[in-house]
Amino acid sequence: LPSTDSVAANTYSPLSRPLFVYVAAKSLDKPEVANFVAFYLANAGKLSKEVKFFPLSAADYAHASVNVKTRRTGTAFGGEPEVGVKIADLLKRDPKE
Repeated sequence: LPSTDSVAANTYSPLSRPLFVYVAAKSLDKPEVANFVAFYLANAGKLSKEVKFFPLSAADYAHASVNVKTRRTGTAFGGEPEVGVKIADLLKRDPKE
């Protein structure tokens, strides 16, 4: 059954995909963009629950913050849909072209 735990454990799979925000590395030079991304990552877990989305884990938001700070850009999907991949594993992947 759907629950935060079953989604996080990847045992509930009818979800279509995670929702990511993609930002061009050059755009992060703009303080307003960098501040928005920092705000988003700091608050998305709490705010996602308010709109009935499943939040990522605190570790996933922390990992995403590191990816932003180190300007690690690109997508882990490479244009191909994948079912059953954990968010933590996606955040660790090298970007696909």
